[in-house]
Amino acid sequence: MKRNLMGPLPILLLASAVGLGACASTATTSSSTTITQQASETAISRDEVIAAQNAWGAALVGISTTYDNQGREAATRMAATVLDSAYGYVWGPVLFKPTLTEAPQTFRTTREGALAYFVGHNSKFPSDTGFALKHWRTVKIENAAIFIDDDIAISMGNVHITDRDGKVTTVDKTWGYKRDKDGTLRIVLHHSSLPYSPD
Repeated sequence: MKRNLMGPLPILLLASAVGLGACASTATTSSSTTITQQASETAISRDEVIAAQNAWGAALVGISTTYDNQGREAATRMAATVLDSAYGYVWGPVLFKPTLTEAPQTFRTTREGALAYFVGHNSKFPSDTGFALKHWRTVKIENAAIFIDDDIAISMGNVHITDRDGKVTTVDKTWGYKRDKDGTLRIVLHHSSLPYSPD
């Protein structure tokens, strides 16, 4: 199988960033070793996981800067493209628990629910204001560990997101990836929450 290390998403985002003149950056670091169970022709590599994480960070910044420069409709189109190219909704439900959701709509297993979370403006999800529209400018990802078993990979760590005013929001994040038939990694698990504070 021919591997698609980056997939179509980073190319799309690079073109968007160049076209918009966006000042976006994303970086991934890892303080732990990668745990690899098996190796085969379809096995996901650590580099592929990091590329997928960086693509997600660039996508978030890209949607946000598109919103700032071109408005909600353009940002919604870009978010829809990101969902279609980076998430596994083509296979069915995705195990997506966003940071800022509440019952009875905590989990966004459908594409419609995920799109509503990222850009809002959906009457079926009245609490969503658009997480991706919060003027984000940079994303830094710090992995605690990455687990790989053939064509499945799971990562866990912190994501630090900085907005245009320099305010940093840190979330605890777990991603699960599966390789599709074209070799691209797709997100099938995305769990995000604010760090626990005993205060």
